[in-house]
Amino acid sequence: MIELEGLPELVDPVLIAAFEGWNDAGEASSGVIAHLENEWKAEPLIALDPEDYYDFQVTRPIVEMGDGLTRSIVWPTTRLSLARPPGLERDVVLLRGIEPNMRWRGFCDELVGIAHELGIELTVMLGALLNDSPHTRPVPIVGSATDDGLARSINLELTRYEGPTGIVGVLQQAFGAAGLRAISLWASVPHYVAQPPNPKATLALLRRVEDVLEIPVPLGDLVEESRAWENGVDELASQDSEVAEYVKELEERKDAAELPEASGDAIAAEFERYLRRRDTDTGDQ
Repeated sequence: MIELEGLPELVDPVLIAAFEGWNDAGEASSGVIAHLENEWKAEPLIALDPEDYYDFQVTRPIVEMGDGLTRSIVWPTTRLSLARPPGLERDVVLLRGIEPNMRWRGFCDELVGIAHELGIELTVMLGALLNDSPHTRPVPIVGSATDDGLARSINLELTRYEGPTGIVGVLQQAFGAAGLRAISLWASVPHYVAQPPNPKATLALLRRVEDVLEIPVPLGDLVEESRAWENGVDELASQDSEVAEYVKELEERKDAAELPEASGDAIAAEFERYLRRRDTDTGDQ
């Protein structure tokens, strides 16, 4: 277990976590953490010992070179950083890791212990999966929560998925069993354009994180990158008649299944984001 002496005292901290690998189609979820680390100038906090959880023949360390000389070895692990966003009366702990190769229960126990030591009571787990959603429509976000009240409070569309899970699902269950509130948010990435990055899915997850925290989250260049990504996929699809026909079929299926009240919820959520951003802009003047 990591010794947590000398860490700063945190104010009502929330944990936002994502893992590379099986849980991270299009690198959409890890992209959220990378974006927030950069926008909020997060500082390193804790790194887990990789010896306990990674098979280095499967998840290899990275050598960094300079002028032909070995400068450092970067080991695969899970790292936590601390952000203190302006306008938010709580600290945010950002967790970015690689799905461990072994000892998942011990891995989860260690992270639960760290969460207790840091005073974290709410965790937001992020993931992304391949799906048959069309790239031209809003990115579907589904998820689960450790209790019904928490899910209702953020209008979370609950997943009906049953089957193999990754470390996101296992860790969420471990947090819940330890008495911590936990939410998971999953973005659907079109399976026919699975290669990373997918800024549109990252942006969709980021907006749902914004809803959970109830503050404006800096979007940076993601809006423009999302538009450029969608336009690029449009162009590629137009060059292949079979792909274009398939996308059209997905669009028709999606539009037929879309409920009017779901569209209303999306409009209401977007209006709430607008009000939060307006209030923040007014307060800065």
